[in-house]
Amino acid sequence: MKKYTKTDYQGIDYGLGQANIDLETGIRYGVIPVNDIPYIWDELEPVYFYICPYCGYEFGEEYPEQETCPECSYEITDLDFDCLEPIRWEYSNNEYSLVTYDGIDLFVIKSPYYTYAQFCSPCAPGACYLPCPLSEPNPNNKCYCLGPEYFDDNLPYEYWKV
Repeated sequence: MKKYTKTDYQGIDYGLGQANIDLETGIRYGVIPVNDIPYIWDELEPVYFYICPYCGYEFGEEYPEQETCPECSYEITDLDFDCLEPIRWEYSNNEYSLVTYDGIDLFVIKSPYYTYAQFCSPCAPGACYLPCPLSEPNPNNKCYCLGPEYFDDNLPYEYWKV
């Protein structure tokens, strides 16, 4: 893993305090490259979105239990979903909630730890980019982060218990 360098630049809050933030705690989501976390794919589970291949009826994230589409009566088979790609990968337990939509960036949505990092670009408005930890804590840049159990060596940023 590359070394993270501390910065004094806090970044721009493109989410205006309303996006990518835990509204209960006021702690922002942390974003970290998936490649910076060894073995994370062992924990992440794929999530699929099921759609009738004939009419486009949306079943949602649960595999359809009915044998026919309620919209067009198309007979559904297992083969209809053989080539389905995940819409995201996620992991949740009592402490963490993690998600990646693109397999590149991992969002830390819930964690027992937090840190202070620079705001992300407009691609993740309101979230903080963990590879850019702040030199000095700023309450506006408080974000969830991964704990030491996710890193083989030293944690690349300072962290505190929520």
